[in-house]
Amino acid sequence: MTAPLPVARMELVPESAPFTEDQRIWLSGFFAAALGPIASPEALSGAALVGLGLGAAAEAPAGPALASNDEAPWHDPAMAAPERMKLADGKPLAPRLMAAMAQQDCGQCGYNCADYANAIFLKTEARLNLCAPGGKETARLVKGLASEVEAGGTVQAEVVLPAAEAGTKPSVVGVSREAPGLATFLSRRKLNGGGSEKETMHVEFQLGDGLAYEAGDSFGIFPRNHLGHVDQVIALLGASPLTEVRGRTLRAVLTDEVSLDPAPDALFELFSFILGGKDREAARALARGEDPHGDAATTDVLAALQKFPKARPHAEAFVDALEPLQPRLYSISSSPKTEAGRLTLTVDAVRYVIGKRRRLGVASTYLGERAEPGDALRAYVQKAHNFALPADGKLPVIMVGPGTGIAPFRSFLHERQATAAPGPNWLFFGHQRQATDFFYKAELQAMQAAGHLTRLSLAWSRDGDQKFYVQDRMREVGAALWQWLQQGAHFYICGDAKRMAKDVEAAMVDIAAQHGGLSREDAVDHIAGLKKAGRYQADVY
Repeated sequence: MTAPLPVARMELVPESAPFTEDQRIWLSGFFAAALGPIASPEALSGAALVGLGLGAAAEAPAGPALASNDEAPWHDPAMAAPERMKLADGKPLAPRLMAAMAQQDCGQCGYNCADYANAIFLKTEARLNLCAPGGKETARLVKGLASEVEAGGTVQAEVVLPAAEAGTKPSVVGVSREAPGLATFLSRRKLNGGGSEKETMHVEFQLGDGLAYEAGDSFGIFPRNHLGHVDQVIALLGASPLTEVRGRTLRAVLTDEVSLDPAPDALFELFSFILGGKDREAARALARGEDPHGDAATTDVLAALQKFPKARPHAEAFVDALEPLQPRLYSISSSPKTEAGRLTLTVDAVRYVIGKRRRLGVASTYLGERAEPGDALRAYVQKAHNFALPADGKLPVIMVGPGTGIAPFRSFLHERQATAAPGPNWLFFGHQRQATDFFYKAELQAMQAAGHLTRLSLAWSRDGDQKFYVQDRMREVGAALWQWLQQGAHFYICGDAKRMAKDVEAAMVDIAAQHGGLSREDAVDHIAGLKKAGRYQADVY
């Protein structure tokens, strides 16, 4: 039997580094956890093993238990927060913080879910309200868990990380939400035909210095609140729009600095200091997260002012009680190889009615109706988290993107066309009606006629007597889909995280069981194996 080859030890934090032994061990464990499968136990230094809790406990104190995607049964965007928190019950603090996140790994916070949780736990990130998809529910959960961090939590060694201070802006613009660049709004055109129930726009930008992207990346936009909405808030506040706040006018600050969406707990706390009697108790209850009237989830800042008409705080205190206006992320629908210096998005305009009030999606209606050609927007590129074309252009790709989920796959198709990638391409697209909601129809049909788009499978949910979705079409052609997977195809999905993505994964399990001859349990394991191998990738929201 041949003796095993010696494995070179990875000294993640060398002994010459300017740290104490305890600090070096803690850092080694932290970096080893971050490297994950790259750093196998056989390849790690003794300090890293101790930091990970794999070495002799007597050698040195173990590092903290950090969150990781690998062993997180709650890492499922379709799972409700209470269910995720139940699964994480009894776990160390950092994994519980991760369970509180929305689990979409969307990057809108500037991290993935595990890294954001670890940053809060390690006190390198003080902002607790960055998980936009999680909304107020996540904010409350994180705030409660963060109080344990302040009280000491489960950190077993105090370490001062030799990194830039939290909140320091990177020197390169356009690469993060902390250092956005500028993009110029060029144009919009409606993708829906007359009579559609939707309003979806193809939006085009000219990129400024520092903004560069790759197929699969997302674009972060800093939107502006609707001026009519802003003026309504100012009127109910009983203030002048010219009141100076933060060195600007109140109207300007409310337009592009703070969120006017769900009223934060801090606003109700402020109201409780101003009001008396039953109003004070009602405001305190809302600040505690109670919902006596069943409308807390839909109470935005304007509705909060209407609910408490006697609360008229000073403009500065009012603004300070609001949350920052967060950027919105959109999947990029163009390829830099075909549209150099330009970038396109595929955006649904969000409009809905609550009570008698019409509500507007802040970013979607800004891009869909209020932005004017030539307007400069603060923007940044969010690099994809495990969502990219295979390096080998010969491999087949299967893309499932109903509605605006088509965006990254338009980018993929243009990219593969520009690079003359020989691998076959299969797109599943669906929407409500073929006559009004077939986005990029002429473009896709031209690709199909040219042989670039090998297969185009369509599903229209409102054209028949029964609703028919992309997952139904997948099952219909399951034998061919399974054959593509056996040939090494990479599978991609983009769209709604709560329902569609879950239904598509269930269809994949059914296909593996029926056409792969696997038991139900083995079919589930097979799909999990595709994910671990990077052959099943999702961009969900």
